[in-house]
Amino acid sequence: MNALKIEQGSTSHSVYNLRSTADETIRKHTLAVIVENVPGVLARVIGLFAGRGYNIDSLTVAEVDHEGHFSRITIVTSGTDHIVEQIKAQLGRIVVVQEVHDLTVEGRAVERELALFKVAGTGEKRIEALRLAEIFRANVVDSTLESFTFEVTGTPEKIDAFADLMRPLGLDELARTGVAALARG
Repeated sequence: MNALKIEQGSTSHSVYNLRSTADETIRKHTLAVIVENVPGVLARVIGLFAGRGYNIDSLTVAEVDHEGHFSRITIVTSGTDHIVEQIKAQLGRIVVVQEVHDLTVEGRAVERELALFKVAGTGEKRIEALRLAEIFRANVVDSTLESFTFEVTGTPEKIDAFADLMRPLGLDELARTGVAALARG
């Protein structure tokens, strides 16, 4: 049996693909799905993933065309190329789905995420948190005598790196928006 390669540290896969028959690589894919903004559409999209055992690493949804009533769902998922092709085909069969784009294979994309970090600390830890926030271009959006709330915007990797540095300094809470992405050019 051939080995299953995993890219970017991902270990999740579909429950329907437990046996690897070929040398396959699991990669993260960013999908942009344009849908009619009608009740239940998000439940149908999520139901497709849940019903087939596919994982969603990140999900963002917002209306992008108020007059036409269209929303954009950005989904980050992991899988082999075959699994991701299945996901795209199944999404395309949902009646309210207008377009499905795999930004990972269609070319370079700009991906950004916003996160809020509440860091509690005093003394040197507080000073170090402020110093690191400046390096990461984080904005202080709330401050008390016991804590700071920082706002960080950037790639998911930047958000992860900032979180890793804030944990030993008193990271108390973290909220992330999920990835928003657009194709370049």
